[in-house]
Amino acid sequence: MKAMRKRIPALALAAVVSGSVLAGNPDRAGSAGATQLLINPWARSSGWALANTSSLRGVESMFGNVAGLAHTRKTELVFSTTRWLEGSDTKINALGFGQKLGESSVIGISVMTMSYGDLPVTTVNQPEGGLGTFSPRSSNIGLSYAKEFSNSIYGGIQLKMVSESIANVRSQGMCFDAGIHYVTGPTDNVHFGINLRNVGPPMRFTGDGLAVQGLLTSGSDQLTLEQRSERFELPSQLNIGAAYDFHFTELSRLTVAGNFTSNAFTRDQFTLGAEFAFKKMFHLRAGYMYEDGITNDEERVTVFTGPAAGLSVDLPFGSEKASAIAFDYGYRATNPFSGVHSIGVRISL
Repeated sequence: MKAMRKRIPALALAAVVSGSVLAGNPDRAGSAGATQLLINPWARSSGWALANTSSLRGVESMFGNVAGLAHTRKTELVFSTTRWLEGSDTKINALGFGQKLGESSVIGISVMTMSYGDLPVTTVNQPEGGLGTFSPRSSNIGLSYAKEFSNSIYGGIQLKMVSESIANVRSQGMCFDAGIHYVTGPTDNVHFGINLRNVGPPMRFTGDGLAVQGLLTSGSDQLTLEQRSERFELPSQLNIGAAYDFHFTELSRLTVAGNFTSNAFTRDQFTLGAEFAFKKMFHLRAGYMYEDGITNDEERVTVFTGPAAGLSVDLPFGSEKASAIAFDYGYRATNPFSGVHSIGVRISL
């Protein structure tokens, strides 16, 4: 009975998530907004195209499966910078922090910002610019809580604040993520995960940029009219993943992982990936993301072409070598542009 009570939170979340998988509507493809919520800003998990949603651990799990935050040993701090679609002048910076509380609870905070460079200000009368520049901005801030319910079941939830803005128009909203992680096997080498992301109310743009000034028919008084923008939905998605660890020796490990992503506003995706680790210090990864039409330039509806690769170097320190500083790199192939390059630094105490 005690074991059953520990499983109730996970089973309840699984029921909610399973019901949400039927909420997608292919007729709405491309109509969602705030799509930066779908961008993975972390270098390590990008190296195998986020195939490891079922085995994510620590701060990076706040994007892929927040339940993995419960595996934080004590304190973890991660910074990552990404050159998004090399050649587009778009940059992404992300900072994440996780802290264990007590024996089984972990809290975390993550911040992701996107900058698109300086764009010229144009008007109807001056379409060529010459009026200065403005800088669009997008940001996501996440507050997370994860808990170990038993030796096998971990769960987590995240509340996210979303913001998009230009000089005189902006939009703000909120959404949440929820996930579970199940570990089994003789050496805890079998992983299953399920994660529901970006569930929240619609957003809408507001600001002075949507106002129009004109004169009344009398010609003596000026009138300002504010145009209302249409509401837009958030790009919700469901991830279901599994992974298996092959421990060849005490020094080497190979993890094979797969993930299925059900998108409410884009095509569903299947991802496969593998990671080889040696001495828990050197990690090599590769992955491939597939969706309908991705191998055909005329039918593909995503900039990604499928392949991903990455590597990490973890340098342990401390009296018991339990703490580490790590350097991560991840790459995803795209067409057009010259790929997505992510570099990260992590400190685990």
